[in-house]
Amino acid sequence: MILSRIFKSVSVAAQEQRTILELLELNEKTKASGLMLAPEEINCMMTARNQLLQNCGRLELGIEVTKELIEVFSASPYISQDHYASTLIELHEIFYYAKNETEDRIGDFKLIGIMKDHFDNECGGSLELLRSKLEEFAVTFRIEAMRNGFEGDDD
Repeated sequence: MILSRIFKSVSVAAQEQRTILELLELNEKTKASGLMLAPEEINCMMTARNQLLQNCGRLELGIEVTKELIEVFSASPYISQDHYASTLIELHEIFYYAKNETEDRIGDFKLIGIMKDHFDNECGGSLELLRSKLEEFAVTFRIEAMRNGFEGDDD
């Protein structure tokens, strides 16, 4: 019993190290925009992400969403090194909220693209405004989904 706990903790630690290394590799792409994450920032971001997943009742086995958020949003003129890690945490929060509110009917990368478009254009880099826009988007999306669902029942 104790041996299995030890093995599990070693396995979890190894996975966390792989995740940190994989995300550190993205610094090679993002440094052109003047953005880089330190290992401590990645660890903090992943802890916040895992808490967000738990709070939202979601399960995510990989880090593809995190990698895509980093790659896509690092090109934004509105993100600075000073707030890079905290911005990524908030982007995760907005993303998972939108995924839940749209009932997972929008693909991850498409949703991230929608978020980036709003963030860079009508939101002017404001995370509060992005959150508001995604709330509006989710309501409109659900109304359209219901409308399309009802129309489909009439056929």
